[in-house]
Amino acid sequence: MTERLEVQRQIAAVPADVFAVLADPQGHVAIDASGMLMSADGNRVTAVGDRFVVHMDRESLKDIPEMGKYDVTVIIESFQAEREISWSISGTVQPPIGHVYGYRLEPHDDGTLVTSFYDWSNARQEIKDRGIFPVISESALSGTLGILDRTVRRGYPQPTPR
Repeated sequence: MTERLEVQRQIAAVPADVFAVLADPQGHVAIDASGMLMSADGNRVTAVGDRFVVHMDRESLKDIPEMGKYDVTVIIESFQAEREISWSISGTVQPPIGHVYGYRLEPHDDGTLVTSFYDWSNARQEIKDRGIFPVISESALSGTLGILDRTVRRGYPQPTPR
């Protein structure tokens, strides 16, 4: 059984414009198709080890109702400007579960090929044994790429109205 999901989408924008959304904590909230990310606190990330907090609501998944609202800390695991970003999560489950989310960007003549991935191969075995993976479905990853495409095409971040 696979312990990794990957989906791709061609986005008609340069890698820098796509990466601007992915390196911004608010960008994560803006493009989330799962419905769990409510808001974020923290600065744009620039290096491995950077962190920010995301305020979550598990209600949208309807899988663990007792979890409700909670916070997680996103920890950047890989960072190559305009090429790749990935992160792990530290939250209510300690020690952290060990799953990683991320994006790879490849420039193409028509813009950027974006690969979204979700990897739980290094998750703790006792968590894997609970049968919770994948927490986020392949369709949610694809949906997020669609929202990312729309967000980049509209211009991110949006200018503040006067």
